[in-house]
Amino acid sequence: MGLLEGKKALIFGVANDKSIAWAIAEAFRREGASLAFAYNGDTLAKRVIPLAESIGAEMVLQCDVRSDEEIASVFRDVKERWGGLDILVHSIAFANKDELKGSFLNTTREGFALAMDVSAYSLIALAKEATPLMEGREGVILTLSYYGGQKVFPNYNVMGVAKAALEMSVRYLAESLGGTGVRVNAISAGPLKTLAAAGVGGFNQIAGVVAEKAPLRRNITQEEVADSALYLCSNLARGVTGEVHFVDSGYNIIGL
Repeated sequence: MGLLEGKKALIFGVANDKSIAWAIAEAFRREGASLAFAYNGDTLAKRVIPLAESIGAEMVLQCDVRSDEEIASVFRDVKERWGGLDILVHSIAFANKDELKGSFLNTTREGFALAMDVSAYSLIALAKEATPLMEGREGVILTLSYYGGQKVFPNYNVMGVAKAALEMSVRYLAESLGGTGVRVNAISAGPLKTLAAAGVGGFNQIAGVVAEKAPLRRNITQEEVADSALYLCSNLARGVTGEVHFVDSGYNIIGL
């Protein structure tokens, strides 16, 4: 019997087969979970729908997380099909490319608002709709962060501020939802070659430094993040909430 046997998991944030969210989906399916995916836009549809079909997903839903109406529609569909929800995975982040290079001082008001809305507020918006479906099910909400939300990384800029807001939102949501039995956690993953990482200037240099300086002297894999997600979303972590769990070969403990 798998660790997630009988569980219903809704995953936001698959972009392609290199996505952390996709590795998480594969791990969840392996351990018995039923899956649903949410994506935004025709470009992603062409990638996500075939992947979802290949893994036997029961639902593939369109959702722009900037729209409360589209979010509500997704969760109505989930309620109608499944009756409830056990796991929500939020692996969503976005900032304009121009905001991810040069000086943070050049951050625009519009760029700041967009990055915060998509990368941080969306977790709150999704949690608001997911929580009623998790009643009596000891539900789990999991999001993905990065160390740039705690320390300064070149060119990460407004995304670092958004990740900081995301991590603090995890703590406040954990406190708000604890009485309902819903747990909320984050994974702070080390640098991985994903579609999102491609937009960050100097990514290869950052990955090189981590591989050289991290205690394990290497970068991580998507599968290692997925295994930690499996733990945090299973009954093994039933006493864990409000945490930011690092999967970064130990890089976050290094001072110099």
